[in-house]
Amino acid sequence: MIERAVIEQTIAALGAPPYRARQVYVALTRDLATGFADMTTLPRPLREELAARLRPVSLDEVETLVSRRGDARKTLFATADGHPVEAVLMTYARRATVCISSQVGCAVGCPFCASGRLGLRRDLTAEEMVDQVLAAQRALRPDGRRVTNVVVMGMGEPFHNYDETLRACRLLNDPDGFALAARAMSVSTAGVVPGIERFAAEPLQLNLAVSLHAATDALRDTLVPLNRRYPLDALFAACETYVGRTRRKLFFEYVVLAGVNDTPEQVKALVGRLRRPLYHLNLIAYNQAGGHFARPTPRALEAFRSRVEAGGVKCTVRRSPGDDIEAACGQLALRRAADPAQ
Repeated sequence: MIERAVIEQTIAALGAPPYRARQVYVALTRDLATGFADMTTLPRPLREELAARLRPVSLDEVETLVSRRGDARKTLFATADGHPVEAVLMTYARRATVCISSQVGCAVGCPFCASGRLGLRRDLTAEEMVDQVLAAQRALRPDGRRVTNVVVMGMGEPFHNYDETLRACRLLNDPDGFALAARAMSVSTAGVVPGIERFAAEPLQLNLAVSLHAATDALRDTLVPLNRRYPLDALFAACETYVGRTRRKLFFEYVVLAGVNDTPEQVKALVGRLRRPLYHLNLIAYNQAGGHFARPTPRALEAFRSRVEAGGVKCTVRRSPGDDIEAACGQLALRRAADPAQ
């Protein structure tokens, strides 16, 4: 999409009435137009002038894969400068959630995450993040459905691209545009402490998720290399600040790696760290993304959940759809179906 201020400036430069800017903005964010030729509320000469000056969609859709169950759609996009980006639409009975990327690749380098092995290529703009959501909305439109939730949990570390990520959330929340409720959006971080502290002061009531994956520094140093810069004591101090200021529930994401982070030691440490009001632990069974890790059996995962919950921690096993198209949690790696070696 195009930032509203840019639309207004362009309309003014063309000498068109100011209300035309609102028509363009609504056409992009609500009518889901992908070209100015579709904006028939505008005079043809104005449409032609705008088409010569502006690009209404910042991402080109390259390929979409649909899971066997039909509950996940992974779309590979290309930016204007040729970078690949992936996003996933997950549909449920009453919800449709889009998992969007905030960067091309990721600098955190978690060894169980396919995105992390790519390294960081560049940050995405807010418009590029919003266009991932608008593409999902276009996919839902034939069924009369609407995006109900957005999670910034795809490729990248959102707090390494803080300003653009928050600008994207504000654009999606804009009542004159896409009008998605702030509480329907969640931002995930691997533990960037200054970002969490800054996020706690944001007026927009967004949800926060922390990718934890281990409850001791020794293990987390290997699973989440960012922990070497922001160890657990610093991370949880920032989490306490967030909960204290916002009084909102804080979600901790925990990819369960069989025999690695589901041990009695980790259970004890998790209980010590997370037995707090407004803390909630989401367990996610490891999805194959290369490397030497293994997925826990359903029985082992349930046993781990039971032990953690018995310690007084609110805990849920979260299903991650789309593993057959490499769209599940931790699998985004810019691989195309036509080129599995990519």
